[in-house]
Amino acid sequence: MYVCNCNGIREREVRAAIDAGAQRPADVFRACDAKPRCARCVCEMREMISEQGEALRYAAE
Repeated sequence: MYVCNCNGIREREVRAAIDAGAQRPADVFRACDAKPRCARCVCEMREMISEQGEALRYAAE
């Protein structure tokens, strides 16, 4: 599934960037060698980053 249609960034690429340490959408764009265009994907990226952070917190407990 595409998260960013403008840059052709797929969900797996976003997740890989997050796993590699991306903490903000800007980090995801940098990891994918892309720049935000319309920015409609930013909210979804933030959500994915937040979900990953929560999952890690629960795993640590």
